[in-house]
Amino acid sequence: MGRDVKVLQTLPDARQLMLKGFRTAMKRPDVSAGLPDRSVMVMDHRQDFARAAEYARACGFTVRDDVPATWLHVQTFPLQMWLMGQPDFPFSLAGLVHVSNDMTLHRPVRADERLRLTVVAENVQPHKRGVTFDLQGTVHVGEELVWEGTSNYLSTKAKLPGQAPEAERLEMPSGEQSQLWRLPADLGRQYAKVSGDWNPIHLHPLTARIFGFPRPIIHGMWTHARALAAFGGSLPERYRVQVQFTKPILLPGKVGFVVDGEKFAVVDKEGKPKLVGRLAG
Repeated sequence: MGRDVKVLQTLPDARQLMLKGFRTAMKRPDVSAGLPDRSVMVMDHRQDFARAAEYARACGFTVRDDVPATWLHVQTFPLQMWLMGQPDFPFSLAGLVHVSNDMTLHRPVRADERLRLTVVAENVQPHKRGVTFDLQGTVHVGEELVWEGTSNYLSTKAKLPGQAPEAERLEMPSGEQSQLWRLPADLGRQYAKVSGDWNPIHLHPLTARIFGFPRPIIHGMWTHARALAAFGGSLPERYRVQVQFTKPILLPGKVGFVVDGEKFAVVDKEGKPKLVGRLAG
């Protein structure tokens, strides 16, 4: 049998899907059955110009006709939520950790281009802290692949037998901080409005404490986007960018940006990494 392909007419509401996912946390099948062989897609997506501009400003990008690569991740995010919200998906949204992100921009994409968006879940593997899996997204304009990305997630509430594969660790850059970013207490809510990611750990001290954080933490994908924006005009038109999220960033807070060639990092005041990345043109 071939893969089940679900075609949606429009992007679903990620916020509602997230709330549903938290409500159904206790009704998940065992991971030993594997992931459903399913993809979800939207064939003809019109980007929201105003929201794309707000996203650029929230993440430190200059507003341009071409959209940031991380904005294309945001376009696929509701499809990630749809897949994970299905009753036969084995992992609960509650407690998932976004471990890493790997995306390739094959060419500049304009805000007025219509997109075909697809997401599939694959690559379940044991991990020393639980089980990891990938959500792989693609963006096409017509028949042309213009962007692809993989988000790797960790579920600490699941277990699989077998040896955990050794993960690649990105290297820290050398050198001094070139930028200092001050992150306000409401930054998580600001980013949620433009990204659609309303995970409660990012929104308010009370909701963050429910999940074990003393204060809200900023979204890893905001940090990823802000790091790309820090390259400014030196970003190539086509590139691959890989990031690993190492430690959460509490709000409010201050972090620094360090870059050395293709290597970069977001660090705390002691120089310890919160995000480590690599950019290759």
